[in-house]
Amino acid sequence: MRLDKYLKVSRLIKRRTVANEACDAGRVLVNGKPAKASQTVKVGDILEIQFGVKAVKAEILDVQETVKKDAASEMYRYL
Repeated sequence: MRLDKYLKVSRLIKRRTVANEACDAGRVLVNGKPAKASQTVKVGDILEIQFGVKAVKAEILDVQETVKKDAASEMYRYL
């Protein structure tokens, strides 16, 4: 699954366009490397996202095309 779509489906970032912009600005790292929005992510990858001064680090536990709002938080685990 594309990184920008995963960020939206998992609700780590609310909109796909915002996820695209974050990736283009270099604020999203996958396994410690800057990632483009089109990069493919898989189970076990480590995401690091910079939200201003706050940084979020999460491990991907599940990859699904669609998920209900309640189950979205089960797609990743905060580190």
